[in-house]
Amino acid sequence: MLTSLIILSAFLAALFASAVKRVPSGQVYSLYRQGKPVRLLQPGVHMVLPLLERVANKINLSGQVLRFEEPMADAREVSGTVYWQVLEPERADAVFDHVDQLIRRSTHEALCAEGEFVHADRHLLGTHMKQSLNQALRERGMMVTRVELDAA
Repeated sequence: MLTSLIILSAFLAALFASAVKRVPSGQVYSLYRQGKPVRLLQPGVHMVLPLLERVANKINLSGQVLRFEEPMADAREVSGTVYWQVLEPERADAVFDHVDQLIRRSTHEALCAEGEFVHADRHLLGTHMKQSLNQALRERGMMVTRVELDAA
């Protein structure tokens, strides 16, 4: 009887502990119930329904970095870094798991569209790439803040 009570108490304590979510400053958590978004958890301490709700994405609002290397038709490679951040977590949540692929695909498309600039000024190419990437990302609640291209 006593062991059953101890096991039950331990289970209830674990259940209560899993119901408390602490969201650090500079982040937002997306909460899902049965595979559908319910709400965003802002920084602070929140109670969730254990076993029913789960945190799907932990979205960092301070900024992200993505390295890319893109082969070109003339056997050269363009590489660099894309700095981006989430501005609207509500809109970004739907594609957050795939944002790296989205940025890589948009980078490839931008480089193909700006083919004549690839051998020219890196700064000008970076500016054009940033504009092109922002066209693809802004509607999804994200923004590219900077594109740095490596020396060829």
